[in-house]
Amino acid sequence: MDSNFKTGFVTLIGRPNVGKSTLMNHMIGQKIAITSNKPQTTRNKIMTVYTDDNCQMIFLDTPGIHETKNKLGEYMTKVAKSTLEEVDVVLWLVEPSTFIGAGEKSIIEELKKCKKPVILVINKIDTVSKDNLEKFEAAYRNEMDFDRVICVAALKGQNIELLMNTIKDLLPFGPPFYDEETLTDQPERQIAAEIIREKALRLLQDEVPHGIAVTIEAMRMREKKVEQPKPKKKRHQHPPKKSKLEEMQMTELVDEAYGPENISDMDMDDFDGPMVLDLSGISQPEENYDPDGIMDIDATIICERDSHKGIVIGKGGAMLKKIGSAARKDIEELVGCQVNLQLWVKVRRDWRDDKTQMKSFGYDIKDLK
Repeated sequence: MDSNFKTGFVTLIGRPNVGKSTLMNHMIGQKIAITSNKPQTTRNKIMTVYTDDNCQMIFLDTPGIHETKNKLGEYMTKVAKSTLEEVDVVLWLVEPSTFIGAGEKSIIEELKKCKKPVILVINKIDTVSKDNLEKFEAAYRNEMDFDRVICVAALKGQNIELLMNTIKDLLPFGPPFYDEETLTDQPERQIAAEIIREKALRLLQDEVPHGIAVTIEAMRMREKKVEQPKPKKKRHQHPPKKSKLEEMQMTELVDEAYGPENISDMDMDDFDGPMVLDLSGISQPEENYDPDGIMDIDATIICERDSHKGIVIGKGGAMLKKIGSAARKDIEELVGCQVNLQLWVKVRRDWRDDKTQMKSFGYDIKDLK
């Protein structure tokens, strides 16, 4: 291992909808975390890994830090704050503005307690004039001393390489934690569920998505049948007439195998030379299968109200079909084969305030302790 190799954990924190997941996807070069224009899209800590010849960065994308209104919100905020002491570098994403509200000031208080390097990342600079960037940077520097300040446009990939090099400078030397093939700690089932939720977030009305969860009930490969041509029937051919010597040799062979008492019951024309086990005539199974196959996925979209269920399904099932069709394409890219996606919708009233139901959907506060 190169003694100059650097490795470490990097967390992305910030208010909801500032572009944390978009930035992380760009940095690792592949979409893992779901994105939408709705706040609080990310609910759990998502780990992704970027590895090159002399560095490994393990990114932790966290939910947006916000004022909580239910137990799910409390869980999400705790997830975000819990990463600050676990990492080597902190990225704080903000939008370009001179206004620093109560939410930002709350984050600043948390960051002041943190003893790790903090990089202020001003995102969405493609939406403002370049002349104002210095004003935005100065406003935040007045609140706290940052180790670095980098301005990026995550959606367009602007200044991503500069940010990556800055992170690398701050990481400690050490061997990689994961092999170079590792991209995320998220299982396929979890990513598939998040893809379905992402499509629902993008297609549904504002009041519905926050109360939605997705569970994968089944995810299994179905072997794809490939029709085989039927073999042509062979015409019956009589064996050639045997000489007396050949018949005597065959008689000795049969006598040795079955005993002389059975010879009279056998027809010598059924034998053609020594008895050899020939497997070529044994019929093969009628069904062969395509190795790629088809993946069957059964998933349930959970909502909190009967009225929400109607919105998710849509008139004549139109909305549910849109969600499923959009999700299926992304899931096929994920698993690398055809996908048959079946969606159901169920109501679990006020599940975001029920710890038991939250746990069943993968949001367990005990996991953070």
